[in-house]
Amino acid sequence: MGKFTNKIVLITGATRGLGAALSHRFASEGATLVLMAKRVDGLERLDSELEQYGVDTTLVPLDLNKVDRLENLPQALGDKYGRVDVLIGNAALLGNLSPVTHFSPKTFQQIMDVNVTANWHLMAGLECLLRNSQTPRSIFVTSGASQSVNPFWGPYAASKAALEMLVKTYAAEMEKTPLRVNLVDPGVMATDMFKKAMPGVDITQIPSPEEMTDVFLYLASEACQETGQIFKAG
Repeated sequence: MGKFTNKIVLITGATRGLGAALSHRFASEGATLVLMAKRVDGLERLDSELEQYGVDTTLVPLDLNKVDRLENLPQALGDKYGRVDVLIGNAALLGNLSPVTHFSPKTFQQIMDVNVTANWHLMAGLECLLRNSQTPRSIFVTSGASQSVNPFWGPYAASKAALEMLVKTYAAEMEKTPLRVNLVDPGVMATDMFKKAMPGVDITQIPSPEEMTDVFLYLASEACQETGQIFKAG
């Protein structure tokens, strides 16, 4: 029996990079997975890969740029499972790297919708299901970009800074409840996002997403009592 057998774990951005690594890691520990991503084909491919673990999966094809579509998720999950034990807000959008004033309003809004607004919808919508868990845990993925000034990274960095304050505030509000709410900064990883941001860099010399999963298992566990903190992975 795995450490997360009978635990309901929801992961956004589940099909690539860190999300895929987390999906495999939690599946290997027996978790029941709710996997959310934009593309149906990616979800189906991941689902096939996870068959080796013999765990139950629910696939949720959903574009987080269309945040209004999140409104039906809590009811659907409530009807099927009655609770959520672990929420992992991993999905993120980098956008193009351009001067702040060169972003189109549409692109700026898309970055904010995926990186901030969608996570707020998940916090608000799933709170009742997390409260039905004996050991509810929420984990959101941030970036070191939120704490440093790098030209051309403006909207992405701003979105992660906003997410951090949102999550820390929520953690403070939930401090006297069983819900533990934290952030993870995974650092540099060999992902598609890194390749887009740093073309030409040899990713074989960079840690893989699989190397970053241990901290998530801790933060999702009953042992974790910290809340409102940013944890470094790796």
